Amino acid sequence: MRRLVYLPFQPAPAGLQCDRVSVQSIAEVVGTPAYVYSARAIRSAFAGIDTAFAEYPHAIHYALKANSTLALLRLLRSLGGRVDANSWGEIQVAQRAGFDPADMVFTGVGKTRDELAAAIAAGVGTINAESAGELDRLASMAAQLGRVARVAVRVNPDIDARSHPNISTGLKSNKFGVPIQEARAIYADRRSVSSLKFVGVHVHIGSQITSAEPLARAARVLVSLARDLCTDGFALEHVDLGGGLGIAYEGRPLLTPQEYAAAVLPELRQVNIPVVLEPGRAIVGHAGALISRVVDVKRFPDGRQFAVLDAGMTELMRPALYGSFHRIVPVVPRSGDESAWDIVGPICESSDVFARDRSLPELRVDDLVAVLDTGAYGAVMASNYNRRFLAPEVLVDDDRFEIIRRRQTLDDVLALES
Repeated sequence: MRRLVYLPFQPAPAGLQCDRVSVQSIAEVVGTPAYVYSARAIRSAFAGIDTAFAEYPHAIHYALKANSTLALLRLLRSLGGRVDANSWGEIQVAQRAGFDPADMVFTGVGKTRDELAAAIAAGVGTINAESAGELDRLASMAAQLGRVARVAVRVNPDIDARSHPNISTGLKSNKFGVPIQEARAIYADRRSVSSLKFVGVHVHIGSQITSAEPLARAARVLVSLARDLCTDGFALEHVDLGGGLGIAYEGRPLLTPQEYAAAVLPELRQVNIPVVLEPGRAIVGHAGALISRVVDVKRFPDGRQFAVLDAGMTELMRPALYGSFHRIVPVVPRSGDESAWDIVGPICESSDVFARDRSLPELRVDDLVAVLDTGAYGAVMASNYNRRFLAPEVLVDDDRFEIIRRRQTLDDVLALES
């Protein structure tokens, strides 16, 4: 039976609600644009993955690249989550949220010498090396520091994740990892390096993956390599399947955590080594919405209608970057017939568009709308382009809400300038 995904933003007689809180009441306090998140949705999504893998030893390392706001990290830590970081900055943020470096994996295709040295010194649990050269740099720096770097090698299995080309990372044409056919020799050639401890193997083939087959293939390839390495005498502590589990932006049923687990667990049992999972979007994606206000309405002679919002690609980059789909709903919808609307932002770019020809009720200036499923790769990718200020973030927990990041000010923006 398919497990239903908890969706926190639902219509109510007084307008859209997040859990038990009126979205309009939040906008009245914090203004717009603003991000609103549901703590219940995050707990539910985390529990769904944790339960799906309950029968097998596993650790959930939340991918901070999806959303690294401190309050959300503290919530995930309270649930038993660990950390997948892609920069030294993310590691430091995770530490501020209370995570121990020993509970982190450090991934990233271009880690600098300073980042690697800092990760070694901090005692990061596993550094996922992207190349033989990175392993050698790690070995040299660890020796100089009198430490042993705990490492895994990221392999590139040449598997198509069947997601958007910009977020596919497992093909041989992508920049990530080492070719799978070279991985065993890379381990073997460094077996005697005393400043390296090989604790795992790692793969991550992409993001927003919506079918089980590529994930199962990646698990099969990784487990095969792990078995070879165990035969070669490496005492592996984990196999790391990365992340990539997609969410249903359009509302249609997609791959569930249970179906994901059912696809990869038969492969994992062949080696019986604990698994590391690195979900990001699958935990926070549905939990967030970008709340915005209509600042202008334009109607052209050909019948095209534009609703211009006070949020744009500076708040939510995904539609401009990937042409991605997000559901858009009025916070307090009007009755009457729907018509086609282009929902656009205020930025001086023609790509600043959230939706074309979207069927919606009549929209007027000052109406509030919610851009749904923006908990992942929303606020974390925001920018100050056009000297716009970063939006506040709000966390709803049952019938209460809290501002977890205030709106940025001009002083904040100019603090680093002279």
